[in-house]
Amino acid sequence: MRENDYNKTYDDLHVHEDAFRPAQARSVTAANSFLNKVYGWMFIALALTGSTAWYVAGHPDLVRMASRWMLLFCLLELGLVIGLTAAIRVLPLAAALLGFFAYSVLNGVTMSLILLVYTSESVAAAFFAASLTFGITGLIGWLIKIDLSAMGRMLLMALIGLIITTVINMFVASSGLHFLICVAGVLIFAALTAYDTQKIKMLAMTLDTRSSAGKLAVLGALTLYLDFINLFLYLLQLFGRRR
Repeated sequence: MRENDYNKTYDDLHVHEDAFRPAQARSVTAANSFLNKVYGWMFIALALTGSTAWYVAGHPDLVRMASRWMLLFCLLELGLVIGLTAAIRVLPLAAALLGFFAYSVLNGVTMSLILLVYTSESVAAAFFAASLTFGITGLIGWLIKIDLSAMGRMLLMALIGLIITTVINMFVASSGLHFLICVAGVLIFAALTAYDTQKIKMLAMTLDTRSSAGKLAVLGALTLYLDFINLFLYLLQLFGRRR
């Protein structure tokens, strides 16, 4: 190749490289914005749940109301989770956020009864343990180079088995089985935290400026919120001390 041709090719490569840099920067910015929304909305939902549970637990009339309508609240929560997951792509962002925050408030109402069953020290210890477990497993999911996508089906099957066993134990009332259920629940949701964190990270890296990014961030926040709440509940049942 002649020197002039080489210089021209070199200059062309730099032109293309310079054109690529702004697009790459936009991609990184979009990914960071997406992740900030996921974790920001998750923490807002956790704050709503905690403050609602604390407020309801401090008012006997609200506690009686929560006890009386517990089944209805649980059905509403289940309906909101299923509805948000199924319709997230067609819902406006404001409606998706409203549904997510409404779910977190309803969850706070039902969890207020748990605050009355366990000592405040147990609740605080379980929350700290859940936060530590969530942070460690989330960091593993973020940093690990191994693709965890193959775990998804196994974890789903394990979760279904956990739900079935829990329902069976409602009739059997075995303390030994309850202990095993709680241990399995902690392990399953710790693994799900790592799996979901990696999945959300990969999703963030492939996003650019799609209009659905905000709604997908709501779905990611809901997923991590459920992982944390279940970790907290199983740890509380495993190590918590009743009043």
